[in-house]
Amino acid sequence: MSASIRYEQRGRIALLTLDRPERHNALTFPMMRELAAAWDEIKRDDGIACAIVTGAGEKAFCTGMDLSGISAADAEVLGATDSALRESPVFKLTALQNRCWKPVITAVNGMVCGGGFHFLADSDLILSVDTATFFDNHVAVGLVAGLEPVGLARRIPLEQVFRLALLGGSERMDAPAALACGLVGEVLPRERLLERAFELAEKIGRHSLTALMRTKRAIWESLDGGLQPGLEATWRIIAEHQAHPDSREGAKAFAEGRAPAWGAVPDSLK
Repeated sequence: MSASIRYEQRGRIALLTLDRPERHNALTFPMMRELAAAWDEIKRDDGIACAIVTGAGEKAFCTGMDLSGISAADAEVLGATDSALRESPVFKLTALQNRCWKPVITAVNGMVCGGGFHFLADSDLILSVDTATFFDNHVAVGLVAGLEPVGLARRIPLEQVFRLALLGGSERMDAPAALACGLVGEVLPRERLLERAFELAEKIGRHSLTALMRTKRAIWESLDGGLQPGLEATWRIIAEHQAHPDSREGAKAFAEGRAPAWGAVPDSLK
């Protein structure tokens, strides 16, 4: 990784840190390409069971794209046709965008703005420091507040999505309000943020990785359609999992009074 992304592995946990605190951890094209590479590595490494994403410093988690110093080639990507833009690094930021089904915890260490909401919209669990603020300034600079609010609409009330999208940052959501509407799951003092994230990641990592990944996939993919299609797709995932040894190992280990010996992750999940 470059100086702008820190990647660490602690046991079965991967820690991804956006590391441009002097620019509020705003994203550059090299950073976005490195994020896609990191998710690919996490996806393929059976030694990693859970990932934590956070930002460096105390002011900001991520404020979206940094347009200062952008190259001519990257500027051309931003003005590209719809199909070319969709395949650009701009939309390969998160585990979900890269079809990585390992659980992800986002530890919000400060301000979240604009494109930083991609990480929240696509996260499984979200923790926040008590000083964090949340706002979207797309419309204030004449841009459509589209992809991030659409993602957020799957997890928080529509009223709160519109408040973020339409006010353009003229009012900001604080951490208690984010907790109240379900944008984050826990609000913590700064000194407890990563400690709690690792506590949760370690608890998640005890379980069958194959079962975790299939559980995550079933839940997220169910949101792409109605209830009945989601249930039908989930039944197919459950049936596929029944052929995996982990579907029997948990109960067998419990009956024998020992720790489970989980099997390998199938290639179909990588």
